[in-house]
Formats: sequence, structure tokens, C-alpha cells
Amino acid sequence: MTSTKKIWKKIAGVPALAVASVAKSTLSLPGIRSVAPDEWYLRARFRVKVGRPLRLNAPRTFNEKLQWLKLYAYEPYMSSLVDKYEVRRYVAEKAGEEYLVPLVGGPWKSFDEIDFDALPEKFVLKTTHDSGGIVVVRDKKTMNVAKARRKIEKALRRNFFWVSREKPYRPLEPRVIAEKLLDGGDGDLRDYKFYVFNGKTRMINVCSQRFAGQGLHITFYDDEWNLLPFERRYPRERVPEPRPEAFDRLKELATALAGDLSFARIDFYLPQGEIYVGEITLFPGAGFEPFDPEEWDETVGEWLTLPEREK
Repeated sequence: MTSTKKIWKKIAGVPALAVASVAKSTLSLPGIRSVAPDEWYLRARFRVKVGRPLRLNAPRTFNEKLQWLKLYAYEPYMSSLVDKYEVRRYVAEKAGEEYLVPLVGGPWKSFDEIDFDALPEKFVLKTTHDSGGIVVVRDKKTMNVAKARRKIEKALRRNFFWVSREKPYRPLEPRVIAEKLLDGGDGDLRDYKFYVFNGKTRMINVCSQRFAGQGLHITFYDDEWNLLPFERRYPRERVPEPRPEAFDRLKELATALAGDLSFARIDFYLPQGEIYVGEITLFPGAGFEPFDPEEWDETVGEWLTLPEREK
């Protein structure tokens, strides 16, 4: 038995809330992700990230309910929704092929399989099985291939499930695709994210300044595009974004793509007035991003009705 497993065996005899109270030291144990049971790991990480105990028997906040969904509401089909290649088929069926970001290459199983000569001068490399495995290439001639290789190969070695115990990611095959680089027109491609609770869009956030050199800003709006008075991890814009002309159509598409899920976030890009689906996210921020003011975590949580838990 490895030293980590021996330590975990001792910890496992301690009540879960007591483990959460020493969460930082628990999570710092070498190899702890691979031996800690899901509920214990989420309790400890929730305590560190959100700053309070995780209530699973009677979750009230948005972040708590996301943890509950991770543990008790996984269905195998959800894995195809978070796979950035497989989800294309779903989007085409539910919304239409015209909403897919054009694919210019892949899928590939390794960086060495990529035929860069066949790719356009501008493109985006994405790993399909995780979050954050992205390389934006604005000029293929000046691309830092070695840096791109390091990032992509590191992502391909990672099973994203172990980071935050999001079960849909666990069975995914690591692959790479290349998509068309979309042009926001002003140097900043905004990302419009629609939060669908039990079939209804209740709020939207806009990610801005990601590529404008000012640092990412995230601004929240309600379903009528009124500014919401909270932040979640990132600062909001001082000047609200104008309501998109295609707002009503985006809500329709978000509802269609969320389907029967209790919760889903549907992401869109709107370059030059066109509509493209970015991705489908089931656990925004992995359910570990506090709200400021804090009471909005519970307010947003009230919008989400959890399904019945199977015995």
C-alpha cells in the first residue's frame, strides 16, 4: 500500500466535515486525487474554494447544487455533450449545422499527427476532452510550435475528471481538433453564455476583453438583459454590453440545446452578426466559484430544481 493510500485510510475514518475543516492539508497530499472518494474530495475542495461546508443532503446554493449534480445525476450521454468533437453532431441535430464553428482539421490523437501544411493561416487548436487545452494561432508562419506542443501534449495526458470530479469527462478519448479562428471585429471576440435552468434561460453572462489585453471580464444579465448586481470570480464591465440583436433566437437555441437537462450553460459566439455555438458546459466553474455578494449564490440556486435522486 502506498504512503498516500495509508494516509487516506486513516483519514477515511474521520467524519467528512472534520476532513473538510483541514481541507488544505488534505488536498496537498501527493496522489490524493486518485485515492479520495468523490464525495470526500468535493467536500474538501468546496471548503477550500468556496469557504464553507458543502451541504449535500439539502443543497440550497447554485454551487452546492452543481456538486449534487456531479455526484448523483450523471447519465452516459452527457459525455458526448462535453466532448468538443462529439458535441458537434448533437448541435447539428438539435439546432443545425450552420451553428457549428467550421472545423478545419482533425480529430487527431497526438500533436505529431497534425498536418500544419493543410491548415489555414489562422486557426484554433483545441483538445476535445478537457477545459483549457486551447492554442490560438493568428499567423501560422510565426507560430511557436514548441510551446503549442507542450501545452497540447500536457492536456492530452490529463483526464479532466480528476480535477473537479465532473463525471462526464472521465470516459472521454483525448483528441485534438482545429477550428476556424473567429473574428470579433474589434479585436475582442465576446462569448455569450446562456444559463438554462430546467428548460428556461434565467441569466446570461458575457465574457469580454479576453483578447483585448485588459484581462477577462464577466458581466451577468437576467433573461431580459438587465444587469445583475454580482460578480463571480472575474470583474464585470463598468459599461453594460448592448443587448444582442439575435437575443431571442439565442434563447430559443439555448433551450433546444439544453434539452431535458436540469441545468446547462450554452455558449455562443456572434462574430460579424453570425451565430456559432461554442460549447455546452454542465458545471460552470466546477461549482467552486464564490459569488460577490455571497447571497446571490443562494438566489441563483433557487432557480435550479434538482431531479429526484435514484435510491
